Formats: sequence, C-alpha cells, structure tokens
Amino acid sequence: MAERITKQLPEKSAGLVPGAAFQPRLGDLALDLAKGGRIGVVIALPSNISASYQLRPVQGGDDWRARSDGSTLRPVPVPVTHVTPVKRDAVYDHRAQQAAVPVTVHYEDGSICETLLVLTAMQVELYYMQFDALIEAKDSARGHAR
Repeated sequence: MAERITKQLPEKSAGLVPGAAFQPRLGDLALDLAKGGRIGVVIALPSNISASYQLRPVQGGDDWRARSDGSTLRPVPVPVTHVTPVKRDAVYDHRAQQAAVPVTVHYEDGSICETLLVLTAMQVELYYMQFDALIEAKDSARGHAR
C-alpha cells in the first residue's frame, strides 16, 4: 500500500498577516512610528532581560527602545529603481474599460516582481498620443520621414 503524504502549509509570517504587528529580527531595519518614522537597525529583541526592542540609527547615534509588542514598528520598504515592460501583449478589458500592461518592477536590492500596469481608457489614449510623439521624435532624429 502506498504511503499517503500530505503537504505541510507554510507558516504565516506575522509581517504578512493583516493587522498583525511587525516583529523584526536582529539586524532588520525597522521604522518606528513612535519616533516620528525614525529608521533604525534592531540590535536587541524583547526577552527575559529586556522588555523592549532596542534600535540604533543606521548612521550611528543614540539607541532607543520600542514597545515589545512591535505595535509601533513597521518594515522598511525596499525602494523601486525602475519599471520595465514585459515582452507579452497588453490586454484591454472592454467591460472594465481598462488596459493591463505586464511590467517588471526592479528594486534597489536587485530583486524584481512581475505585475500589471492598469490604465484607464483615457490613460491609454493619452499614452498613445505621447508614444506617437516619441516615435516621431526618434524618426526625425534619425533623419527618417514618417
């Protein structure tokens, strides 16, 4: 008889559960709402010895403490550097009157994410005119008549 194997579901991270407090690990960057959005590196976690998170400014300076429940802490998002189109067709949904253009979002840390750029019908028309002008400028720079 074959053995039946069940897949274990991944454990949900506290940072991904809506409404759950962010609970950073040692070395994580955290934004502290109680300190006006100040960003620091977590250098100590709540424990039997310390009843709070301890953070240090990234550029150095005086440490500070944050609540042990993590309620004032937020993850620091990685900045986006640019967005590029994916080599797939854009799709127009007549009922929603929206176009969806596949794009790749590039982040400062080198990671990427594929998603959709959603445009209204008016935005599609606006960008059609702008791209037409860009193509015309490119052609005239090359000396080509359109």
